[in-house]
This record gives sequence, C-alpha cells and structure tokens, in this order.
Amino acid sequence: MDSLAVITALKALDGLSQRSIVTAENIANAGTANYRPSRVTFEAALSAAAARGGDAVRDLQPIIERSDQPELRLDLEMATASSTQLRYAALIEVLNRQLQLHALAIKGTL
Repeated sequence: MDSLAVITALKALDGLSQRSIVTAENIANAGTANYRPSRVTFEAALSAAAARGGDAVRDLQPIIERSDQPELRLDLEMATASSTQLRYAALIEVLNRQLQLHALAIKGTL
C-alpha cells in the first residue's frame, strides 16, 4: 500500500468517525421536537482529492449538513450507524493487514 493509499484510508477513517458522531447525535435527538438531522459527506470529495495527491487529501474535511427532512427516521439512522461501523472496521482490517505485511518484509520472513 503506497503512502497515498494510507493517507486516503486514514482520511476515510476520519470521515467515518465524524459520521458516527453525527449519527449518534441524530439518534439521541430522535424525540426532540423540531430537530433536523445532520448528514456527513466526504466520499466523493475524498475520491477527487486522492486524484490530486496526498496534500489535497490531507486538507480535506468532511462536510456536515443539516437535512432538509423535518423528521428523523430512526430506522435509517440505525442503518447508517451499522453501515458506518462495518466500513470503519473493514478499513482498520485493511490497514492492520498492510502493517503486518510490512512487518514481515522488514523481518525478512515473507
């Protein structure tokens, strides 16, 4: 995994972490009158930044927007929470395996 891939994966983890926080806030406020849920987007911007290089990826920040939907759908929030957790865990696993490969290569026992 080259350095741009690692930088991009780490930035994706940042975006997923932010999405997890915002989703938890949405779920916590499910019963609050006039609460408008927020959404975190970063995937398209991350892809475009990755095409421009590591510095563009480092400078990228997730976008948090208030939804136009006046009602919060708890089922969709729970689905978002689950999907976010699975994607986060998958990225951690990819990075972990890459570190294991590097460690093996350094030890010379590949």
